Amino acid sequence: MHMVNKVAWILVVIGALNWLLFGLTGSDVGSYVGGMDGIVAKVIYILVGVSGLWLIASKFMGKGGSSHSDADMAAPMQ
Repeated sequence: MHMVNKVAWILVVIGALNWLLFGLTGSDVGSYVGGMDGIVAKVIYILVGVSGLWLIASKFMGKGGSSHSDADMAAPMQ
């Protein structure tokens, strides 16, 4: 897996955990780094969003980092 994909996955996981925190407590990571109006929080949110788009695009372009095709995954094991 390319380094860009690894970083993208890490950022997407951070974003998912942020949504979990928001859903459970009503606060988010951005509030700890200056709130939604803080430049650091905006950069984090933009990086997480771009990472998600990157992973979606790389999956559809066949660069998702998987060494198995969908047909291989559906085939029964022998």
